[in-house]
Amino acid sequence: MPFNTALTRKLGIKVPVVQGGMQWVGYAELASAVSNAGGLGIITALTQPTPDDLRKEIRKCKSMTKKPFGVNLTLLPSINPPDYPAYAQAIIDEGIRIVETAGNSPGPIIKQLKAASPPCVILHKCTTIRHALSAVKLGVDFLSIDGFECAGHVGETDITNLILLSKSRQVVPIPFIASGGFCDGYGLAAALNLGAEGINMGTRFMCTVEAPIHWNIKEAIVGAQETDTQLVLRKWRNTSRLFKNETSTKAYEIENDPKTTEFKDVQPWVSGQRGRQVFLNGDKDYGVWTAGQVVGLINDIPTCADLVSRIEREAVESLKKVQSLIVDEKDIPAKL
Repeated sequence: MPFNTALTRKLGIKVPVVQGGMQWVGYAELASAVSNAGGLGIITALTQPTPDDLRKEIRKCKSMTKKPFGVNLTLLPSINPPDYPAYAQAIIDEGIRIVETAGNSPGPIIKQLKAASPPCVILHKCTTIRHALSAVKLGVDFLSIDGFECAGHVGETDITNLILLSKSRQVVPIPFIASGGFCDGYGLAAALNLGAEGINMGTRFMCTVEAPIHWNIKEAIVGAQETDTQLVLRKWRNTSRLFKNETSTKAYEIENDPKTTEFKDVQPWVSGQRGRQVFLNGDKDYGVWTAGQVVGLINDIPTCADLVSRIEREAVESLKKVQSLIVDEKDIPAKL
């Protein structure tokens, strides 16, 4: 039973579920599997070392699915930033017209993507209403409202999705999707009821058969509780939610030592390269890696097809059940 939301209509997908961009996870294998399942798969641009490599990955994904898929382009502060305009041009040249953007000062990149013919449909991730309203002015098509439950960069306001989504429904003038804390059809139904047009899932898609990470890491997610994440880098206003392991715990301890004043003291413990090795060698404690609080709700490792199908079924059943609670007053039994 296909859904009919602003997201499904605009993107040409069956189920309003987006696979979020994830560093070292968002490759063609996962993106194509999600798209083939009826959702929207996303390739992560900066997982590719150069714009030309991104072109190759896009072409690879096209060979694996005929369904719509997108590319994530995240702009992060860096001493030597990537050539973002070149990555954006690779996306445009390869005919991709769905782009998930995130990060700092996205205006120039959004302008470049919107200048394509036809213009790109842009889903921009935000952790605050203030940033969401700023993105509206830049001409994005959808906002991806990222609650404090999410993996990775959670922002500095600690507002959960129950509030963020309701506030977005009140004040945001364009369609939005819900990101952070979602893994099943019950969550999709809840997001739709709160005003969203769909959901974005990252951690849940990490724990699928097609996710290109070591099976041990998937099993670590299945075995985790909702308390098994760690917030680090708050001292430098770059708060990130990571899987709680030996490395992230050590980083937290060093950061919160009163003697720690400089980022360089904790930098070796939050190395992205060590985190990448976790996904390759299967040692969950070798480095830091992002995971949302939703790890506590994930209990299996399905294929993307089985997962998206299950989400669709659960959402429909859940929405019908809630609808059944509304009855004509004359049908309410009299009190005994």
